Amino acid sequence: MQPCCKAPDIPTPVLSLSMLSITYHSSIRSLEVQCGTGLTLLWSPPDHMYLYQHVLATLHCRDLLRATLFPESVPFLALETPETVSELEDLLPEPSPPKRLLNLTLEVNTAKLTAFVAEDKFITLAAESVSLSRHGGSLQAYCPELAAGFDGNSIFNFKEVEVQLLPELEEMILHRNPFPVLQTLRNRVWLLSLGSVSVEFPYQYDFSRTLDEAVGVQKWLKGLHRGTHAQASPSPAPLPPDLLLKVQHFSWVFLDDIFEVKLRDNYELMKDESKESAKRLQLLDAKVAALRKQHGELLPARKIEELYASLEHKNIEIYIQRSRRLYGNTPMRRALLTWSVAGLELVALADASFHGPERVVEQVQELDPGSPFPAEGVDLVIQWCRMLKCSVKTFLVRIRDYPRYLFEIRDWRLMGRLVGTEQSGQPCSRRRQILHLGLPWGNVAVERNMPPLKFYHDFRSEIFQYTVVWGPCWDPAWTLISQSVDLLTKPSADPSPPLPWWDKSRLLFHGDWHMDIEQANLHQLATEDPYNTTENMHWEWSHLSFHWKPGQFVFRGDLDVNVRTASKYDDCCFLHLPDLCMTLDLQWLCHGNPHDHHSVTLRAPEFLPEVPLGQLHDSYRAFRSENLNLSIKMDLTRHSGTISQPRILLYSSTLRWMQNFWATWTSVTRPICRGKLFNNLKPSKKKLGQHYKQLSYTALFPQLQVHYWASFAQQRGIQIECSQGHVFTRGTQRLIPQAGTVMRRLISDWSVTQMVSDLSQVTVHLMASPTEENADHCLDPLVTKTHLLSLSSLTYQRHSNRTAEEELSTRVGDPAFHTHQLHLVDLRASWTTTNRDIAFGLYDGYKKAAVLKRNLSTEALKGLKIDPQMPAKKPKQSVLTSAPTPPPVSTPSFSGQPDKGSSGGAYMLQKLIEETDRFVVFTEEESGVSDQLCGIAACQTDDIYNRNCLIELVNCQMVLRGAETEGCVIVSAAKAQLLQCQHHPAWYGDTLKQKTSWTCLLDGMQYFATTESSPTEQDGRQLWLEVKNIEEHRQRSLDSVQELMESGQAVGGMVTTTTDWNQPAEAQQAQQVQRIISRCSCRMYYISYSHDIDPELATQIKPPEVHENQEKEDLLKKHEGAVDTFTLIHHELEISTNPAQYAMILDIVNNLLLHVEPKRKEHSEKKQRVRFQLEISSNPEEQRSSILHLQEAVRQHVAQIRQLEKQIYSIMKSLQDDSKNENLLDLNQKLQLQLNQEKASLQLESEELNILIRCFKDFQLQQANKMELRKQQEDVSVVRRTEFYFAQARWRLTEEDGQLGIAELELQRFLYSKVNKSDDTAEHLLELGWFTMNNLLPNAVYKVVLRPQSSCQSGRQLALRLFSKVRPPVGGISVKEHFEVNVVPLTIQLTHQFFHRIMGFFFPGRSVEDDEVGDEEDKSKLVTTGIPVVKPRQLIATDDAAPLGPGKGVAQGLNRSSGVRRSFRKVPEHPVDDIDKMKERAAMNNSFIYIKIPQVPLCVSYKGEKNSVDWGDLNLVLPCLEYHNNTWTWLDFAMAVKRDSRKALVAQVIKEKLRLKPATGSEVRGKLETKSDLNMQQQEEEEKARLLIGLSVGNKNPGKKSIFGRRK
Repeated sequence: MQPCCKAPDIPTPVLSLSMLSITYHSSIRSLEVQCGTGLTLLWSPPDHMYLYQHVLATLHCRDLLRATLFPESVPFLALETPETVSELEDLLPEPSPPKRLLNLTLEVNTAKLTAFVAEDKFITLAAESVSLSRHGGSLQAYCPELAAGFDGNSIFNFKEVEVQLLPELEEMILHRNPFPVLQTLRNRVWLLSLGSVSVEFPYQYDFSRTLDEAVGVQKWLKGLHRGTHAQASPSPAPLPPDLLLKVQHFSWVFLDDIFEVKLRDNYELMKDESKESAKRLQLLDAKVAALRKQHGELLPARKIEELYASLEHKNIEIYIQRSRRLYGNTPMRRALLTWSVAGLELVALADASFHGPERVVEQVQELDPGSPFPAEGVDLVIQWCRMLKCSVKTFLVRIRDYPRYLFEIRDWRLMGRLVGTEQSGQPCSRRRQILHLGLPWGNVAVERNMPPLKFYHDFRSEIFQYTVVWGPCWDPAWTLISQSVDLLTKPSADPSPPLPWWDKSRLLFHGDWHMDIEQANLHQLATEDPYNTTENMHWEWSHLSFHWKPGQFVFRGDLDVNVRTASKYDDCCFLHLPDLCMTLDLQWLCHGNPHDHHSVTLRAPEFLPEVPLGQLHDSYRAFRSENLNLSIKMDLTRHSGTISQPRILLYSSTLRWMQNFWATWTSVTRPICRGKLFNNLKPSKKKLGQHYKQLSYTALFPQLQVHYWASFAQQRGIQIECSQGHVFTRGTQRLIPQAGTVMRRLISDWSVTQMVSDLSQVTVHLMASPTEENADHCLDPLVTKTHLLSLSSLTYQRHSNRTAEEELSTRVGDPAFHTHQLHLVDLRASWTTTNRDIAFGLYDGYKKAAVLKRNLSTEALKGLKIDPQMPAKKPKQSVLTSAPTPPPVSTPSFSGQPDKGSSGGAYMLQKLIEETDRFVVFTEEESGVSDQLCGIAACQTDDIYNRNCLIELVNCQMVLRGAETEGCVIVSAAKAQLLQCQHHPAWYGDTLKQKTSWTCLLDGMQYFATTESSPTEQDGRQLWLEVKNIEEHRQRSLDSVQELMESGQAVGGMVTTTTDWNQPAEAQQAQQVQRIISRCSCRMYYISYSHDIDPELATQIKPPEVHENQEKEDLLKKHEGAVDTFTLIHHELEISTNPAQYAMILDIVNNLLLHVEPKRKEHSEKKQRVRFQLEISSNPEEQRSSILHLQEAVRQHVAQIRQLEKQIYSIMKSLQDDSKNENLLDLNQKLQLQLNQEKASLQLESEELNILIRCFKDFQLQQANKMELRKQQEDVSVVRRTEFYFAQARWRLTEEDGQLGIAELELQRFLYSKVNKSDDTAEHLLELGWFTMNNLLPNAVYKVVLRPQSSCQSGRQLALRLFSKVRPPVGGISVKEHFEVNVVPLTIQLTHQFFHRIMGFFFPGRSVEDDEVGDEEDKSKLVTTGIPVVKPRQLIATDDAAPLGPGKGVAQGLNRSSGVRRSFRKVPEHPVDDIDKMKERAAMNNSFIYIKIPQVPLCVSYKGEKNSVDWGDLNLVLPCLEYHNNTWTWLDFAMAVKRDSRKALVAQVIKEKLRLKPATGSEVRGKLETKSDLNMQQQEEEEKARLLIGLSVGNKNPGKKSIFGRRK
């Protein structure tokens, strides 16, 4: 036996207490127990077994004694095993009515309980001043402070703990009233009140291991004391008591890594210390400057160096001292995540209606109807159901010390049912946990149930404010939080891969949740700084009704999406959606039923089934989702009493901010605390964004308004209004693995497979304000709106992608299949000078922003490195592509010199005779010119594999309104199609290229114009054509009076217009317009080639076969056709215009279509100056350093602007609270002025930087091309071709009324082509097959004014041909290598009346009798540079900006007295330097290397006024003109041609007059038979005198002098 010893001498006592007092009052049956300080209890499973065995032995001994001493009174009860106890309970009779219970009072000063659940795992429970009392059926306990620790870590801390067990509570009866389904009116109540609860988990503490061991011990104790085969009592279990929980403050904290905390604090300290040290350095600099100013040169340099060295040493000391005192005043931040709840009150009500396993199963089936319930039922280990009622004042979750809460919920009330069940696992779903009890018991195996505890709910909650904040900058901290959460629960023993959180939530939570939220907010952080509070996207819901049910989320309410930025654009509500119903449908793609969670059977490791080789066991295989299909539907068509409509408000800065926002949110997160170093080798968790397979979006809205402001300061923007609309789109995601051996994230590739959009009544306006931004930083309400375009319906479809076989078979069989289809009905567009200015302003702002972004990027200067020593790489081009392309039409009779190799002079003479007799240009083929166009030939449809895009317009029209003339022109088309096709890749030479073709078809085109001299817009409304006048030609209804009054479909007819497209013209007083071009069609083709080829298609193309005679193949085959080509074809044009309409068309062409913005012209002039300066520079690479310095200056301007905007933002926020603070107002004005100055400086330097970079890159490219061309002269290929063709055009010139004709001009087979080559040369070719001009004036002598002499109009004949080959400019001077004009013999029959009418038509208001300066005088005063000799230093500037108006045509431009001298003698506005002079001179001149104009025979007839001479069939020949190596302006060239032609023509006129005099006299006698012979002889004598003395003497002939004469 062990000797007795004192209690303090026991080394590790199981129970230790310093004082124990027990008092029993028999009269009141009351027991009082008091324990002093130091009550400790050490418990472990082996100790428990010792006590248990001793108690069993004691009870067994007691029973033996009873049986021996009193064998008759007490039956024998064997207590060897626990089973006998249960059997005894079953055999005992019914208990008697309970007696009065013992009143118990227990007081403990301090108590500490330590329970070892394993050898190294223990749980500690410490309490102070515990008091426990039981009176009758009530129980009450109180403890001011209670703490629970795990493994020496204080995890749980409770304060002011009060526990009561009451038979009933009146407050609980009030809580039961809101639930009418409850049957039980009164029940026992557990009342638990806590002052504060705090839970704190240390960093990387594995709480789950200790908890799992504790649960295993609890299961062992339960089995030990209740028996392993305890049978359920035949009577149902009593109803459990209700629960009332009240917690004033609750906090849950995950502690952060100490190293991370100190690292952050040290960084902040260093950042602050750097600023403070900079201030100290400034003070020292000021003191040193004062000393130098005081002592001058007497101050030694060593002393100054010592001062700065001591300052540096002092900075180090201050930093060390601050680092040591860092946590002296403020404690160290410890929390990684803080979850705090205030004012928590939870009521859990039990009721007989859902008590018991059968009733709980009924509740489960009711709450989760979508899940198939097993037919054999479910055996539940845990089942309970409660009615919950909860209220929370504040619910806050914060990460670290970030200024924004992750979750912020205020005034949260929740009501509903909650069911918890745990299914009894099969034998394979039970794992064994080993409990070490030591000798003599050894190890005990405890069976643990593996199926999880599932929850079924039906909640309704009301929340006043719900705010969620999240951003990618919080990802690193959230990763640490998720690692801490993983340590709370032990992973399942099943070896299957763990479920992701979305599948785990589907497995554990089932049911509905309704939430009514007064104000819901979602803030998406837009920066990488987690402490930023100003940059975020704010989703704001008002009166939100949220319904969460399995597989669906429904949001109903008013949604506003705001962009929060620290600038004037703050609080920009760019999306307002009232009465929105947004539904999110989730379709989980699983191998089995995604809702069948009952069939999930977990398996213990020792019960795994056999699986095929190479495959892992997965117990969740049928339930685990492979992918997710998400469908989002936004419905705005609910009818409610609100007046507001959906609207979108955007600024250009908002779009730029969204680009940065998108870049921030799509950035790849880096792994945090992973790898061997951190002892974390778990596989990375899959992101939900990579789980999506298909995403579909549907939007329904009754109307929509979109505002886009490109400039807040200038207040320019676009407004789009739309009526009912429907938008549907579907996209799919592919995860592409990255190449290489390193494990990398999968690349997410989203592609849109289907899109359908239907919009009706769409109207687009351009908006501009006449004033600038006001002082309140708000938009001007008086913004003018101008109509841009409108349409009645818009339909867009994008078909889904298919497999290659389906796609090929479908598209080959159905040529109408297109990937993109856009259908527009009743498109009405207007283009005016106001629209032009606003549109140019919008484009200019966008261009400047894009240019600034590009020029400030690191890629801006990554151009070409010019190294003349390196050999040039030979381009990969074959002989077929390198051969120069000949002109499409060859002209042997007119081009170049005669063949010198031809034998014999007779042959040359015969050739000259043939050319004299036949002045016709022939083509090489018999077919029409339109069939030879390269654009049509390249647009064949036999190799199309993808008809990508089809745009159809039905009944479209466009109004054009000029700047200098009144009235408008309306262009309409009944049907328009734009088709884009992608062709199969093919080999062109040794290069594989992808061909893309665009085809534009315009049918039923018509042009209309107003006829009034000064028509005005009625109240700013536009004139529109009715649909019946745009539609394709139809049968006219003669019953309508309006139809009878109109002139049908012919050119010149009048048509009634309307100003409202919803009303017919009869309902309005609209004016009429005249058809100036009748119905015609137009075809446009554009073919482009690129090297971007789909790899799947490229593998199917075989490489070309190499032929021995490859050089001899035809150059016109497909290989030569790999050239970007644009072709435009008009077949027939019927035109009719009066002078006002012609002037209007010129005004529209000059001021709308060919308008050049003055700023863009100034920009181009600056660019030309810089380019010219680079060309004459000796070392252009020196510009690189200046570009880098300018880049840095622009970056500083941008940073300064952002800083000023933030300062203005903070001041505006302060002014909202104190609006009358004059100091803030003055500071705001100063900052605003400084901001405007910075913006102006930024614009100027950005433009200069752009010009420098562009010119520098262009110069580098030109230098590289020159090097390539020096070494590879033979590799010259065609890179671009442009073609314009008109089959027939008939133009009728009419009087002011638009009906009486003046002349008619007919052109046939007009062709213009331009070929650009790889050596920067270009070839221009203009051909005209036939042309005639008819005189339509009444009583005209000559009906045909101009026509070719030959009457043949075959397809092989050309009447006019012009060919020009242009080289790249040299020194800014354009080089014309070859310029040739070929014209067939012409017949000219002109009258004085016709000439005056034509001049009045083209140049109204101009006098034909203006004098002209002589050629000799002009040539003496002008040289080829265009500078007057009298003032050699005066700058020459042409007024290019002046539009070509009705009175400023070509003839006026050639009038030197009015046009040339005035423009050339214009005084420059700004002083210029030598570079500007050289640039201007170079821009005006052209270098003509070779010019040839072959001779042209003319047959001239002229009918003058009454007293003038008439010519009849006067045969003249324009001589053959050739010029070599001349540097001329175009005016010099025209003057030279005029001078040389006039010299030859004057002599021919005199010769013809002398030779054909009798014939002329007979003609005159024939025409003047009524006159006397005297008058005839007198006219003949006067004619002789004029011919012999000179053309300038005698009576002037205005018509003759306008061609050959000299005017004074």
